[in-house]
Amino acid sequence: MIGTIINIITVIIGSLIGMTFGARLPERVRQTVIAGLGLFTGVIGIQMFLQTENSLVVLGSLLVGGLLGEWWRIEDGLRSLGDIFEKKFTRPNPKTDYVTPSSPVDTSAGGLEQKPATSLFVKGFLTASLVFCVGPMTILGSIQDGLTGDYHLLAIKAVLDGFASLAFASTLGIGVIFSTLVILVYQGGISLLATQAQALISTAMRNEMTAVGGVILVGIAVSSLLEIKHIRVGNFLPALLIAPVVVAILHALKLM
Repeated sequence: MIGTIINIITVIIGSLIGMTFGARLPERVRQTVIAGLGLFTGVIGIQMFLQTENSLVVLGSLLVGGLLGEWWRIEDGLRSLGDIFEKKFTRPNPKTDYVTPSSPVDTSAGGLEQKPATSLFVKGFLTASLVFCVGPMTILGSIQDGLTGDYHLLAIKAVLDGFASLAFASTLGIGVIFSTLVILVYQGGISLLATQAQALISTAMRNEMTAVGGVILVGIAVSSLLEIKHIRVGNFLPALLIAPVVVAILHALKLM
């Protein structure tokens, strides 16, 4: 758990610095920083995807995981959690706290309507939570930390997350800090279950989980950071669990 604690501290420090000094930066500078993070996140996601040994496993995991995520309404749950934190710890300011997408979206009725305004608090919470908790360092680092107490990988991740949180918080605000709760539950939970996870997850399973995580990161870049197209990325998170199950089934059937 030491690595997770370090990670939480760096995110809090980065967020506080971002909120303190970020407002002094011109809007165009902050937009450029976020765009740079979006491009970098997308490239890292592509790099992770290339670790797959069977792209069909990634596709199947994303489809099944996405259906489960929509059924369980994971993104809505994260958004509701963000709303709860926002109501408890911030004062709403309609003039500054919401951003409305500039382009309309198609509806099932065939017409066009404007997408509802998105709270910056919720956007910061969702974006930071997904970015900080998706990736090979999260899984491998948490397992290593839990099994041997070696938090080297999580320490590296903590430094990266600290710089990312600085950039996020300068634009998206205090919601970024509350992503530390997701880090605590997710990374900490993996560390506590590390012995069982290490015994069950093979190299092939880990590769496909990494590849799925890469696709999710690309989704984050496209949706939340570059704002090219709105995607309910959170609903694809079950795919991270589906991927090793698919690999296990294919190995049992000797198809992989």
